[in-house]
Amino acid sequence: MADGKLDVVGCGSMVVDLFYRAPRIITADEKTILDAHDAGGSVERTQVGGLVLNHLGWARVLGLSAGIFGKMGDDRHGEFLRAGMDRFGIAQHLTLDGSSSSFATVIVDANGDRAIYMARGATAELRPEEIQRRHGAFIRRANIISTEVSQLPLATVNAILAFARKHSIPSVLDVDLPATDAARMLGTRADLERALRLATILKPSKAVAASLAETKNGDPLKMAEKIRGRWGNRAVIITMSDRGCAIAARDAALKVPAFRVKQVDATGAGDAFLAGILAALRWKLPWEAAGRLANAAGAVCIKRLGAFPERFELRREILDLYGSALPETPSLRNDGFRPPSPVEQAEHEVREIERFFAQSLDELKILRGGLDLGALGRAVEMIRQAQARGGRVHVTGVGKPEHVARYAASLFCSVGTPATFLHATETLHGSLGQVHPHDIVIAISNSGNTEICSAAIAIKEQGAELIAVTGNRNSDLARLADLVICAPVRQEGGGLGLAPRISVLAETFVLAGLSVALEVARGLTAEEYSRFHPAGALGDAARRRARDGNPKGKG
Repeated sequence: MADGKLDVVGCGSMVVDLFYRAPRIITADEKTILDAHDAGGSVERTQVGGLVLNHLGWARVLGLSAGIFGKMGDDRHGEFLRAGMDRFGIAQHLTLDGSSSSFATVIVDANGDRAIYMARGATAELRPEEIQRRHGAFIRRANIISTEVSQLPLATVNAILAFARKHSIPSVLDVDLPATDAARMLGTRADLERALRLATILKPSKAVAASLAETKNGDPLKMAEKIRGRWGNRAVIITMSDRGCAIAARDAALKVPAFRVKQVDATGAGDAFLAGILAALRWKLPWEAAGRLANAAGAVCIKRLGAFPERFELRREILDLYGSALPETPSLRNDGFRPPSPVEQAEHEVREIERFFAQSLDELKILRGGLDLGALGRAVEMIRQAQARGGRVHVTGVGKPEHVARYAASLFCSVGTPATFLHATETLHGSLGQVHPHDIVIAISNSGNTEICSAAIAIKEQGAELIAVTGNRNSDLARLADLVICAPVRQEGGGLGLAPRISVLAETFVLAGLSVALEVARGLTAEEYSRFHPAGALGDAARRRARDGNPKGKG
């Protein structure tokens, strides 16, 4: 497939979506607390997104070969997006000379409705003259071309659609902005009119269609017919949210009802829907079947958080709703995925490892620049004062921070500050007796909103002081604490970006730094260190330093 035809080639928004959950979408001058995504307490979830990249991902799930061209930044968001494309086998023809890659903040409420704040980045910088000069050969590989009215300049959209028409390639235009907004933000009304005429097929939402048909509460099918009659498209397909879609084509005019499913997040419904239309066009399905397939893809999408499909097995869910088999594609297995060769897989794994190392170093550098060293100093003072009163040090955490807590307690002991691990869950079932008034408890949690908070309340009621090591200064744990050491990270690294990796590094980094300060405050000598390590290489090294008269290893 390296130089062969591609079922669909797209150009447009490629976005890193930063998802947050909230009880509701708030308005101006309001404030709310974000909900955690899962039991681990993370409030942010990072996913591949963007209108065009989303529908290409769903097209891959449906068995199409797909490619994308355009511009992005040579930055961490761009790396994340390209890794997602690699995982889904989306061919890429991208220049990395943009100012920055696009990202969006997506707030999803309890009903699955959302508010989106988007930074267009490099997508907005793709110029019309680059289409033929930089990407022409790649675009000519397409059987269908897709683009959007969302982030691209309208002049660039017109260059893409004109190229498609010149080379007799059908084009699909996803119109995501109302006419007045599109003309104001992306070009001119004349630019928009030209794009609408050039596209083979238009796919607007009902709200956008109303702006194109210049009506407020019109029937979607009548709006689709009016729009098609005005701009002469082969078909106009209007999505109607949970009511399905309306299709006005040269040989058909119909509404196709939606499938009833529980909505979790509607962010990518229209993108998955468009993938179904693209698949139907590629396989020349009748319009009623095209609507059913598109509705099935949209329904499967809204059952989960995020707009980009996370696995190819979603194809089976789509087929179950659609109720029919899909044609085989000659270049792909029926599950829509050509497995990478062993060499390709190994190269991909190495790239992911390198990306993780780079992300980790970047995050730790940012953490170091923003770390409140004064808070570490106050933590040392609190611990020393507690020890003077006969108090002790305990370290606790839930989940992966539990392992960090065990390490920190052991490390503190080894450098002369006795500390014990406190099991957070068992604290509520008897182990609270381990904690006395005047003790210090260090509680570790990236989100600060996990089960650790129940333990923290009990610890405070026991009369102990609480030091929180957390990535969330506004968390419940931070509000309970006597002192907060904030260690935030923006990303966890890894393919999904979900497993605690970089946050664990940050917590370990901070607590290791605290151990250094405690060691210095105590005035630990090599002779004392050797007594704490009667065996092993570290003990031997400490004894040699003590014998050589270099008790602190200086010299």
